[in-house]
Amino acid sequence: MKQWSKIIKNVTMLSQFSLSLITPLLLCLAFCWFLISHTGVGGWIFIPGFFFGLGGSGTVAYKFYLSINRQQRKESRKKKNKVSFNRHL
Repeated sequence: MKQWSKIIKNVTMLSQFSLSLITPLLLCLAFCWFLISHTGVGGWIFIPGFFFGLGGSGTVAYKFYLSINRQQRKESRKKKNKVSFNRHL
């Protein structure tokens, strides 16, 4: 059962990561479409919108990477401080 919980945890983490990566890009492109349809700005506005969306996705990926590293450090400390038969203190 422990394996199933780890598998489900990893699948949910992967799906959350993929949604977090695509959302800033889609929001920036939707905002560009809104600007074009309501203000008449040229289609060139999609180019900076795309790059701003990629920047947002990069920021999300970096923060996700930092949180995974922090979580792994906590788990390694927890394993290191575990008292066993041969190691009392």
